Amino acid sequence: MSNIHLSATPKNDRRIINGWAFFDWANSAFALVITVAIFPGYFLEMTDDTVRILGLKVSDSTLYAWCISLAYLLIAAVSPLLSGIADYGGRKKAFLRFFTFLGSFACLSLWFFRGMSTLWLGVGGFVLAMIGFAGGIVFYNAFLPEITTEDRYDRVSARGYIFGYVGSVILLVVNLLIITFYGFFGFETALAAVPFAFVLVGLWWMGFAQIPFRRLPEDARHPREPGLIRRGYQEIQKVWAQLKAAPNTRQYLLAFFCFNAGVNAVLYLAATFAEKVLHFDASGLIVLVLILQLVAVLGAFLSTRLSDWKGNRFSLMLQLGIWAFICVSGYFVQTGLDFYLLAAAVGLVMGGIQALARSTYAKLLPENTPDTASFYSFYDVMDKLSTVAGTFVFGFVEQLTGNMRLSVVAMSVFFVLSMVVLRKVVVRRMG
Repeated sequence: MSNIHLSATPKNDRRIINGWAFFDWANSAFALVITVAIFPGYFLEMTDDTVRILGLKVSDSTLYAWCISLAYLLIAAVSPLLSGIADYGGRKKAFLRFFTFLGSFACLSLWFFRGMSTLWLGVGGFVLAMIGFAGGIVFYNAFLPEITTEDRYDRVSARGYIFGYVGSVILLVVNLLIITFYGFFGFETALAAVPFAFVLVGLWWMGFAQIPFRRLPEDARHPREPGLIRRGYQEIQKVWAQLKAAPNTRQYLLAFFCFNAGVNAVLYLAATFAEKVLHFDASGLIVLVLILQLVAVLGAFLSTRLSDWKGNRFSLMLQLGIWAFICVSGYFVQTGLDFYLLAAAVGLVMGGIQALARSTYAKLLPENTPDTASFYSFYDVMDKLSTVAGTFVFGFVEQLTGNMRLSVVAMSVFFVLSMVVLRKVVVRRMG
C-alpha cells in the first residue's frame, strides 16, 4: 500500500491548480522554442549535411530525429523505477525539481554549441534537456488526480496546456525580436543571436517552475529505508498486475501509443521538414510555430467542449481522422502558404488531443487510487516509447528513401491504427 494519502490534499483549490498549470508555462518554453521552433533549424545550419555516427553515414536531419529517439528511450527505461520510488517514498516534487534543473542547465549548455567541432555539446545538451523535460512530465501528470476531482480532469488538464501555449508563445516572440533585431542587442548576425534563445529558455524554465514548487503539495518525507529501489520496482509490479485485470485501460494505452507516436513525430520534426524541404528561414519557422501554438489554444478549448458534449472517445476519434488527413496532405505541400495552412490544422488538433489524452487516462484509473505516479508511469512509458517509435520511423524512412515527404505520410499509419484500437475502448461519461 502506498504511503501517500490523497485525502490530505485539498482538491479543486484554485491556487494549487493554477500553480500546477504554471509548470506547463515553465517547461513548454523548451518544448516550443528549442524542440520545435529554433533549435532544429540551428542544428541543421551548424552541422554538415551528412554526419558519420558509429561508422554509419546519416543525414543531419535523421541524426536530429534519432537524438530525440535516444533521449526518450533513456527516460523510458528509468521513469517506471523513479515513479515507483516517488509513490512509495513520497518524492513526487523532489523528482520534479531534479528533472527541471537537469533540463534547464542543459539548455544553458547549448550556448556553447557553435558547429561541428562542438557537435558533442549540441547532441549531449539537447539529449539531456529532452531527458529533463520528459522526465518531469510523469511527476507533473501524476499530480492531476491529486489536486482535482474527476469531473474537472478535462478542464484542468486543458488549462495546463493553455498556460503552456501562452507562456511559450510569449518567450518565442521575445526570441523572435532578439533574432530579428540582432544588432540592437549586440549580436553581429541573426545566427549569432540564436544561442541566446537557449539561455533564455533555461532561465525561464528554472524561474517559473518555482511557482508550482511552492504551491503543489509537499512530499511526504518518509524515513529513508534500505531496499527503496527494490520497493520502487514492487510498486510498478503492483500496478502492472492491476492493469492486466483492466483490459479497457490496456486497450486505451495501446491506442495512445499509436497516435502519440504520430503526434510527437510531427511536432518535433515539422520544423526540420519546413527548413529542409520548403527552405524556411529562422523567421519563417518562428512565424509557423506561432500560428501552430495560437491555434492550439483554441483547439484545446474546443476539444473540452466537444468531449463534454459527445464524450472523450468521439472527440479523440474525430481528431485522429484529421491527423491522418494532415499527414497524407503533407506529401503534396509545395509552397509556404500551403504549409502555413497545414500548420493551422495541426494546431487545431494538437492542443485538443494532448489535453484529452491525459484526462481520458485519468478517467480510466481505478477510483481513489493512491499510487498515481506509478499508474502514470505506464502512461509516461507509452508516451516515451511511442515517441521513440515515431521519431525513429520518421528518420528511418528518410534515411531509406531520401524523401522526407514519405516520412510524413508514414505517420498517418499510426493514426489509422489508433482509430482501429480506440473503437473498442469505453470511457465513462461524467454527469
